[in-house]
Amino acid sequence: MIDYITGRVTELNPAFAVVECNGIGYSINISLNTYAALDRAESCKILIHEAIREDAYILYGFADSDERDLFRHLISVSGVGAGTARMVLSSMKPPDLRRAITEGDVNIIKSVKGIGLKSAQRIIVDLKDKIGKHTGSGEIIAFSDNTAREEALSALVMLGFARNSAGKAVDNLLKEERSLPVEEIVRRALKLL
Repeated sequence: MIDYITGRVTELNPAFAVVECNGIGYSINISLNTYAALDRAESCKILIHEAIREDAYILYGFADSDERDLFRHLISVSGVGAGTARMVLSSMKPPDLRRAITEGDVNIIKSVKGIGLKSAQRIIVDLKDKIGKHTGSGEIIAFSDNTAREEALSALVMLGFARNSAGKAVDNLLKEERSLPVEEIVRRALKLL
């Protein structure tokens, strides 16, 4: 699995970049945000998401991990493919997309070409809990280890707790201490519920 490619930018346009690494030119699909970050750069380190299909091996590149994480979240939504996810990320900056999802702003997401009302609603419903929560100050908290959060939440639901109340307890614990292991999250959440 390729995590990133470091090399010389030999070709750059708004849809893709070619990065030469050790004599091999990698054609990498990029968003407009990544294009802006790579503009006039002679060399770069580009984070990669690989899409391996029966008929193609496609690389998607990102200037930072935040954008790649959002891309991966978007393609996990039913009906949203890699092309649509790239279009969403080209249409808005990652913080704006996070804000639209956490605030449930269907109109902003629906304004992206290729996203209809149902797709926008599905993106919000599926990703609202995964990408972060608002605190009272208006700050968005993005949990870096969503797998620990999701595993803890699943464990609490299997133990019979309501998903909403369990989710609130887990989120409150992760606001205080983001790097808790799953077992500790569950243990502490049980005391709160």
